[in-house]
Amino acid sequence: MNRGRADSGQKRLILVVIAAVIFGCVYIYSRNSGTSPVELGSRSLKRLSSSFGGDEDADSSTTSSEDGDGDVALKSIPVCDDRHSELIPCLDRNFIYQMRLKLDLNVMEHYERHCPPLERRYNCLIPPPKGYKIPIKWPRSRDEVWKANIPHTHLATEKSDQNWMVVRGEKIVFPGGGTHFHYGADKYIKAMANMLGFPGDIMNNGGKVRTVLDVGCGVASFGAYLLSYDVIAMSLAPNDVHQNQIQFALERGIPAYLGVLGTKRLPYPSRSFELAHCSRCRIDWLQRNGILLLELDRVLRPGGYFAYSSPEAYAQDEEDLRIWREMSALVERMCWKIASKKNQTVIWVKPLTNDCYMEREPGTQPPMCRSDDDPDAVWGVPMEACISPYSDHDHKASGSELAPWPARATAPPPRLADFGISSDTFEKDTELWHRRVDGYWDLLDPKMKPDTLRNIMDMKANLGSFAAALKDKPVWVMNVVPEDGPKTLKIVYDRGLIGTTHNWCEAFSTYPRTYDLLHAWTVLSDVEKKGCSVEDLLIEMDRILRPQGFIIIRDKQSSVDAIKKYLHAFHWEAISMPTPGSDSDEEDDGTVLLIQKKIWLPSDGLRNSE
Repeated sequence: MNRGRADSGQKRLILVVIAAVIFGCVYIYSRNSGTSPVELGSRSLKRLSSSFGGDEDADSSTTSSEDGDGDVALKSIPVCDDRHSELIPCLDRNFIYQMRLKLDLNVMEHYERHCPPLERRYNCLIPPPKGYKIPIKWPRSRDEVWKANIPHTHLATEKSDQNWMVVRGEKIVFPGGGTHFHYGADKYIKAMANMLGFPGDIMNNGGKVRTVLDVGCGVASFGAYLLSYDVIAMSLAPNDVHQNQIQFALERGIPAYLGVLGTKRLPYPSRSFELAHCSRCRIDWLQRNGILLLELDRVLRPGGYFAYSSPEAYAQDEEDLRIWREMSALVERMCWKIASKKNQTVIWVKPLTNDCYMEREPGTQPPMCRSDDDPDAVWGVPMEACISPYSDHDHKASGSELAPWPARATAPPPRLADFGISSDTFEKDTELWHRRVDGYWDLLDPKMKPDTLRNIMDMKANLGSFAAALKDKPVWVMNVVPEDGPKTLKIVYDRGLIGTTHNWCEAFSTYPRTYDLLHAWTVLSDVEKKGCSVEDLLIEMDRILRPQGFIIIRDKQSSVDAIKKYLHAFHWEAISMPTPGSDSDEEDDGTVLLIQKKIWLPSDGLRNSE
């Protein structure tokens, strides 16, 4: 009898072991293939959108129902695993490892965009981290954020001697320090303005300095303190070992973007910035014939500055001296001159015209770019180690001829002529969007307080008039220009605004929960025309939108009607529903739908501590 019981127990044990092995194999396979049960179950989401021309045969596993018109209305969308709460689909290192992509680490290819194919996309809602709170409002957010929202404190330890950030109870505090400016960005900025002889040591130089590129920005304290001088910086850093630095910047309400000086051009047009800045940004500027420094040259305006704070600018050891000599020789061949050099910082200035380029000896390196090179073509375009000359207009004008800020926001810029756009057309566009923005704010008013919005994205910016209409509000706008349309992003920058180029068939280069408002003007119908998945776009919009954030959709009636069928599934609420057949204004037959994202967590409740 005892022997029989033992045999029975052994059999049960064997069955348990076999089951565990099978489960483990399935789990390992799902991890290696980049899927999870919730992801596999969500594949059927793609088959729900007959309204957008998709497959009309919905999978039996989807949660959906028919509305009164007989169309499929989605009831729910799967929630991603908690480990994906900070997922950036096109900058996902796990995806790179799983696909065994052969990338050159020496030129930072592993930090560039690598988007998953359709069959490997995460078609599920990104959950907030445990304990997530509604972000602290601007301007307080410049100096403190909730630790629960970005539960990463390694930078506080690693950079403790540099005053990047300090953990204090439930908050992370930002004293304003940086690798090179331990005692505060504000003092550092004033010292830099003093070096350049700007009146009153004010960095905006009477509105002439407006747009700045901060390369290797850390947690973006340099850009944070520039804002008080009416200077706006595009704070740029990769998703590297300091992987959450851009996430901290955006949580603070500071303009920032995930990107790297690698092999592709930065997603900004030529002649976009008055100043580029590198404070110990750990970039080898001499590599590949100075190609990275030449990329900065491309995006700097005539007479633009490059402020470089690094040991090479002041140290006396043999290696630093060698780098300084070689870098000085390179920038001299690029026709840059030293505007000022003091203590640990050197500031170079670009020429105002092409004269120096034309006077160089034949065969001088780096060469001028080919005559057929378009310096404003940036999406997926490889960098080249060459100098982009100025246009005939800029050469003859000895500069960009831009108005000082804030007049720049509404003054017609000279580069309008590149698109055949008249000043009158530009001014009408500006007036039109000013009226539309006023209308949006009237609709949003019942749901908003003065500090409700900070980070805003215009998903199809065109000439940037939506953002220009907001210049007097305590917000900043990421202006996104489609990669396959007119290259109007340079007009956006010429207005003293910032933005990037993007293809909305792919995920945007930002962390989840980083924007308070998304403005989508014909973006849905554009994506549909390109044959891309509108559902993927909606999931992406939900990913980058903060809880309690808003979406303004302005599109054709059929697209807006289709979106309404997804509201419940996305935990979205329509706060202003369009009336059938009504036009928004006489210049446009689009329909406006205002949506607010509800607060939700897959398990624990959310505390609103604001």
